[in-house]
Amino acid sequence: MKLSFLACPEELKNVLSESRAILGDAVSDDGTPVSFSKSTKAGYSVTDSGDHIELSYHDIPSCCRGLLYLESVEKASTVSAERAFPAFGIMLDASRNAVPRVDTVKQVIRNAAFMGYSFVGLYMEDTMETEGEPYIGYMRGAYTRDELKELDSYAKLFGMELRPYIQTLAHMNQIVRYQEYEEITDTDDILLVGEERTKTLIEHLIAAIAGSFSTKTINIGMDEAHMAGLGKYLDKHGFRDRTAIIREHLDMVLSICEKYDLHAQMWSDMFFRLAYQGEYYVKDDAVAEKIQVPENLSLGYWDYYSTEESHYDDMLQKHLAISKDVIFAGCAWKWTGFLPHNRYSIKAGKAALSACKKNGVQDVVITCWGDDGAEASVFSVLPALFADANEAYGNCLPEAAFERLTGISFETFLAIDDGNPYIESGETHNNSSKYLLYNDPLLGIFDSLLRKDAGKKYEEAAERAKKAQSGPYAYIFESAADLAEILVMKADFGVRLKKAYKAGDRGALSNLKTEAGEILKRLETFYQAFRRQWYRENKPFGFEVQTIRLGGLMQRFRDLTEILEDYLSERTEEIPELEIEHRPFHYTDETDMATVNYNLWINTVSAGKI
Repeated sequence: MKLSFLACPEELKNVLSESRAILGDAVSDDGTPVSFSKSTKAGYSVTDSGDHIELSYHDIPSCCRGLLYLESVEKASTVSAERAFPAFGIMLDASRNAVPRVDTVKQVIRNAAFMGYSFVGLYMEDTMETEGEPYIGYMRGAYTRDELKELDSYAKLFGMELRPYIQTLAHMNQIVRYQEYEEITDTDDILLVGEERTKTLIEHLIAAIAGSFSTKTINIGMDEAHMAGLGKYLDKHGFRDRTAIIREHLDMVLSICEKYDLHAQMWSDMFFRLAYQGEYYVKDDAVAEKIQVPENLSLGYWDYYSTEESHYDDMLQKHLAISKDVIFAGCAWKWTGFLPHNRYSIKAGKAALSACKKNGVQDVVITCWGDDGAEASVFSVLPALFADANEAYGNCLPEAAFERLTGISFETFLAIDDGNPYIESGETHNNSSKYLLYNDPLLGIFDSLLRKDAGKKYEEAAERAKKAQSGPYAYIFESAADLAEILVMKADFGVRLKKAYKAGDRGALSNLKTEAGEILKRLETFYQAFRRQWYRENKPFGFEVQTIRLGGLMQRFRDLTEILEDYLSERTEEIPELEIEHRPFHYTDETDMATVNYNLWINTVSAGKI
């Protein structure tokens, strides 16, 4: 419906100006008059008085959500929606090669505001300019202090926080290549506790945060430091109780946070595993041992792996048994390749957020990780984020609002998932589009996972992605369609190649050589579409990894055509890789293509060491 604003509050004027792409032609002098008022409840209400509409709102994001509701209906109803979580946000991963551009983050902030989120976070292991540490973020596209300040100001324009997520113990894998940091690396990617240089590094990182962000909340990470104290620390100090080692380190980090007037959150692994005898997903009847969690620390329970509310409910209760200050991190799945898992994310989010409401959780973040290269678009998980916002506000925003926000219907957008087939129910997920893309045609490491109708599934996925190519996010579906077009031919290419070779069918091998040339053309088409997607959303740094990966795959197909030509012309007597009997996929116990997620490119492309 068309709207006309009466006495628009000052705090909304710049928001409306910045949101023309979303508001479009919804605002008009002859539209239905809308007046505004403030509310004490964290949400909004719409009252239709016949001759005008009153929109009462608590903060700017809830007002934006109310406006999105009004723009997406033909006639307004009297509705009220309260945000279940005072702090409700989205976290973007800026550390797995893809560092979202400043304008991309601004677009995320606008979308988040109109869905009703109250903050956006940036996960930066090393991708922020840090005074005193010139190799932090070097050639990695690190955000400058000015860029972070610009984004912080932009978030405040929409009444939102920009929150920093960093690491202060483990997950420091990008800097251990430099001798300066290798000397303070305990083992793997874990910092060496107790060293003055370690303390200096962490203070520099936290000082950079304090100088770039206006929020008083910082997430200090400290997750998955399972081997802390067992590398250089063990050599230097001998064996010590690892609980004491990590607690000393945490106390040091918290003292620095207090110095800069920051309240710390950390992921709950360390304390939760201590309380439950080293386990994370514990039995229902497990009882926590008494441990002391610092009072000035929020524990972040992260979990993305169930669609059952009872699972999250039980885990939240166990967290609350060791600390009353518990936050929750769910996830919009975009970290296992080029394509997201919105349907699964929606089911998991519904279960998790329902449990959070039941247990009175006050701070919830939906994380958008980008493991092993961050190939998936930042915007590919918009359906999951929209659905999670509906859960937080009580499911009152119609799906037409999603189309208003994105230019494409909710159901049509879900076609982005389909390049990973067999996941229509949302009960499971796989990233076959990645591991079958990189599955070597001669080695066939993943061939045994293939279902017979996979090619047909990819053909259907390509058609759906082509039909979805409209609106501002058409480019995402273009690359998704091009990826599916490759897999129509490539998914079972190795299986057919091995079969033809063992049967001595030279005619079939000749056809496969021709087909390899066509796959190469489709790879080149996909590469260009994916490159456009990357450069549109991210800084250029990190794309060199994609060039190496996809360029290597294209070269492999050029080599393959020569290998087949040499064999067919009898210049060679055999193809050694096809002489060996191909064994079943054995990287995990899971063997069903519908449920296998294997995201490590380095182990997918070869049985050799890279």
